[in-house]
Amino acid sequence: MARRNIRIKPSRSQSTMGFAVGVIFVCIGLFVVIPAFGLFGLLWTGIAVAITVVNGLNAFGKKGVPTMEIYTEEEESEPAGQDHPTPTNTLDAKGRLEQLKSLKEAGLLTREEYDRKRQEILREL
Repeated sequence: MARRNIRIKPSRSQSTMGFAVGVIFVCIGLFVVIPAFGLFGLLWTGIAVAITVVNGLNAFGKKGVPTMEIYTEEEESEPAGQDHPTPTNTLDAKGRLEQLKSLKEAGLLTREEYDRKRQEILREL
């Protein structure tokens, strides 16, 4: 199986809002938190600057900074001429007929819909 890594960055509008809020928090840090709390204020302001920079890069930059990663595993394609296995989520004819019958019994299908779909399944055999 081949492993694939997909990186996702927030939308431009989300990043713009994050940038605006970040600027506000940096100002609060500079003018309120640092004078009142000293070392904690420096930590606060540093975190606010980091958040503001990341959101600014995502909002106004071309490439941006991904904030989420998704890892997927994909089966490698088979060489031409080989039989493809039946997907596991498809039902065999018997299972499909049983499922169709239960839908009809539950009142989700009319008799005509049931008959038409049943004939379609049987033709595929």
